[in-house]
Amino acid sequence: MSYQRFAYLYDELMEDAPYDEWLNFVKTSASKHLENGKRFLDVGCGTGSMTVLLAKEGFDVTGVDLSTDMLMVAKEKAELEKVKLNLFQQDMRELEGLGVFDCVTILCDSLNYILTEEDVKRTFLSAGNHLKTGGLLLFDVHSIHKINEIFIGQTFGSNDEKLSYIWQCYQGELENSVEHDLSFFMQNGERYERYDELHTQRTFAIEDYCNWLKECGFEHLDISADFKGTEPTEESERILFVARKK
Repeated sequence: MSYQRFAYLYDELMEDAPYDEWLNFVKTSASKHLENGKRFLDVGCGTGSMTVLLAKEGFDVTGVDLSTDMLMVAKEKAELEKVKLNLFQQDMRELEGLGVFDCVTILCDSLNYILTEEDVKRTFLSAGNHLKTGGLLLFDVHSIHKINEIFIGQTFGSNDEKLSYIWQCYQGELENSVEHDLSFFMQNGERYERYDELHTQRTFAIEDYCNWLKECGFEHLDISADFKGTEPTEESERILFVARKK
């Protein structure tokens, strides 16, 4: 999956994303479970919004994403904010040669772009290969409820003067998956240019993620929902995991 032109429109779409909540989740988890760990690997870093925030908090951050376009935007953000980021173009399922870290983060539902059980396990193993013993893996995913009851069949949109979009959500071919059909209309002089993107996300049961973490050499330390620090319910929308490499 390539973000192509979408990389330059992504931040408009994510304008209201709860980055402060993700940052608090990371800081709270690190404070509770990680002693003096400052080396962070942000996997699926996208345009670097979270990566830059982590760097501004004093962490030594390396960002990885599949999209070179996304990484170009992340580089521009880092320069603007005057923070140092190491950025690499790699597939989260096949990370290599990046070093050993105290914490690996896969945030902003990036893991939901991994569509099969086998590839989720490959991602966990890949992350584990870059973690010290006792290091943390932090990630969040959409809940099954959110995929099936909130996304599928819904249409979202914005009609701003410079950039408008229509975002339609359809049932995916795989169980508990959704296809995001996005059309952007961007002002260019007196005309509007149209850009189309199709993105597929899938999620799995909490029990599945826990079992796969165990198979891949992790123990799960904490599972919470919706940034509230409470246990997930059937109505929860975002599930957050804290796991430790054994």
